Amino acid sequence: MYTLPDLPYDFGALEPAMSGQILELHHDKHHAAYVKGANDTLEQLAEARAAGALGGLVGLEKTLAFNLSGHVLHSIFWTNLSPDGGDKPAGDLADLIDRDFGSFDAFKAQLTTATQSVQGSGWGVLAWEPLGERLVVTQVYDHHGNVGIGSTPVLVFDAWEHAYYLQYKNVRPDYVTRLWDLVNWDDVTARLAAARA
Repeated sequence: MYTLPDLPYDFGALEPAMSGQILELHHDKHHAAYVKGANDTLEQLAEARAAGALGGLVGLEKTLAFNLSGHVLHSIFWTNLSPDGGDKPAGDLADLIDRDFGSFDAFKAQLTTATQSVQGSGWGVLAWEPLGERLVVTQVYDHHGNVGIGSTPVLVFDAWEHAYYLQYKNVRPDYVTRLWDLVNWDDVTARLAAARA
C-alpha cells in the first residue's frame, strides 16, 4: 500500500513563492487523494482477479495509472522544492543541461514554456531518457501520457490549478516563474545520478 510522504519543510517554508495555505491543501488534500485512489484501485484489482471478473480492467488500469502517477509526481515535486532553492545547478547536471539544451537559459525557457502551455491540467518535466542517454523536457497531461517510456523524471513543475490558483489566480506564468526560486538542485542532481545508475 502507498502512503503519503511527510513534507521536508513546514507549510509556510516556501512563502512568498508558494503560500502555506496552498501547500497544506495541495499536500494534505490533493496528494492524499491520489494515494487513497491508488490504494483503492489496487484493492479493486485484487478483488477482480479473485473473482475472475476482469471485464472492467481497462478502466481500473487507467484509474491506477492516474492516481499512482499523481502520487509519484507529487512525491518528486515536494523534494524538488526547497526554501533554500533557486539559482542554477552545478557540476555534471549543469554540463548535461548545456550539452542537451545548449545553455541553462535555453533549458529554463523550454521547461517554463512546457509548464505554462500544458493544456488543461498537467506538468512540465525534466527527465532522463536512458536509450539516448540524454535529458529531455516533456509535458505530462493530467498525470501521465506524452512521456517517453522508460524516461525518469528528475525535476517536475506542477501546472494543475490547485497548485497555484488561490495565490496566482489564472496567471500560471507568474507561478511558474516563482517556482525557479525554489528548485532544489541537490535533489535534482541526486535523482539524475540514480536514474543514470
